[in-house]
Amino acid sequence: MLHALAKSWWLLLLRGIAAIIFGILAFVWPGLTLVTLVLLYGAFALVDGVISLIAAFTGSAKPVPTWWLVVVGLLGIAAGIVTFAWPGITAILLVLFIGAWALVHGIFEIIGAIQLRKEIDNEWMLILGGALSVLFGLIVLIAPGAGALGLIWAIGSYSIVFGILFIALALRLRKHSHPAGSSAAA
Repeated sequence: MLHALAKSWWLLLLRGIAAIIFGILAFVWPGLTLVTLVLLYGAFALVDGVISLIAAFTGSAKPVPTWWLVVVGLLGIAAGIVTFAWPGITAILLVLFIGAWALVHGIFEIIGAIQLRKEIDNEWMLILGGALSVLFGLIVLIAPGAGALGLIWAIGSYSIVFGILFIALALRLRKHSHPAGSSAAA
């Protein structure tokens, strides 16, 4: 496996460079990055809806009822169309959904920690994690624009770190691309 990875070390290098460029662009053009992510979501929802409808109307055996696939398909297509028609509203709704999810998730983490306090030590870590989730959720719900910007910064930061790690891995694999004992002229 190492030899196979080492032979294509340059592909990992290119992936790392692309990730770093994307991360930098996310910081330079956060609005464009958000619009792009929203449009990619719209494309996904549309394609997923079409595939669900195809699955509903093909005669193959399905693990879910046909009516369910039709509903999911129609909702996916509708979500895709709405996303392309009103990308700004979709972005705001997506950010608000993330904020609501973080808020509810944090509340349940706190409740879980309180219920587990007699069974585990250091439940305060779960309470702290829940409190951070609640705080993040409230900030995003109160200021969705800042939440969207924070989300883009998180994606940009992740991409840059991911890119650096892939470049480092590629450079290490490059050393293994020529097996020991073989000459460069051969």
